[in-house]
Amino acid sequence: MKGIHHLSALTADAQKNLSFYTDVMGLRLVKKTVNQDDVGVYHLYYGDERGNPGTGLTFFEIPMAGRNHEGNNSISATSLRVPSDAALAYWKKRFEKLEVLHEEIDHRTGRASLRFRDPEGQRLILVSDEKDTGVAGGTPWEKSPVPQEFGIVGLGPIHLTVPVADNTLLLMKEVMGFRENRRYPSDVAGQPDVIVLETGEGGSGAEIHIEERNDLPAERLGRGGVHHVAFRVENKEELEKWIEIIKEVRIPNSGFVDRFYFRSLYYREPNGILFELATDDPGFDTDEEFEHLGETLALPPFLEGRRKEIEARLKPLNTKPE
Repeated sequence: MKGIHHLSALTADAQKNLSFYTDVMGLRLVKKTVNQDDVGVYHLYYGDERGNPGTGLTFFEIPMAGRNHEGNNSISATSLRVPSDAALAYWKKRFEKLEVLHEEIDHRTGRASLRFRDPEGQRLILVSDEKDTGVAGGTPWEKSPVPQEFGIVGLGPIHLTVPVADNTLLLMKEVMGFRENRRYPSDVAGQPDVIVLETGEGGSGAEIHIEERNDLPAERLGRGGVHHVAFRVENKEELEKWIEIIKEVRIPNSGFVDRFYFRSLYYREPNGILFELATDDPGFDTDEEFEHLGETLALPPFLEGRRKEIEARLKPLNTKPE
């Protein structure tokens, strides 16, 4: 596996979500489509200039969703990579100006980082790539409201909080091929160290941070919570090999799923967190020109015949910057 492919979370308000992640965070909306398993709601994809693998932050809109109740068995923080420590200083000032809830810059995970929350409470961390090597980041969109030298270049380490770390480690190391990189102290006194796993070329775009907490209730997923994390595989042929591996170790799974923009496999790790494997190809410019990504409702061919029905159920989104 090459690293993190994308991460999908929940929002109760697609328009407000769009405004925050494009106008405040400076990401590009690279695809406005629908949840293929529930076509009555939006699925929004944000990323770098092209939505390259490793840069995708996506949201399912679940109108009227209750708030997320944080806890165990969860994807408990999502990191976003920025090029330098100077970029973190820029973002801290930007958050202060735009009244985004945030903490101070720190180094608790081994990198300079800045924790913050989106308007629905999602736990997010900006991490500096200044001293990092490994999986390359993407290219921020030149039309972003954030200067390119400070822009987000992709997904960074994804944090998992689980009651029994050994089970997750067994799957990720022995089956999925991750390796341990380092450990660092938990934020909570008396709890085990956080374990850092990496895959592929390593670096912040290929890390999973696992924290064992047996003092928390299970998370109840709602708006601001994270639905699943996806890992990168090269292509369909590689994915098919992974499908056979997952079957061989008798892990219940979705089998091959064609999402049109990538091909996927879904399964749950032992603590119940949903994992996806997703191919690097074909990409988001398959059905839209690069210059016009995300401007109109895009539907994969197998849904195109239902366009009128689907559009009638969706509330129009204003995709122009405010």
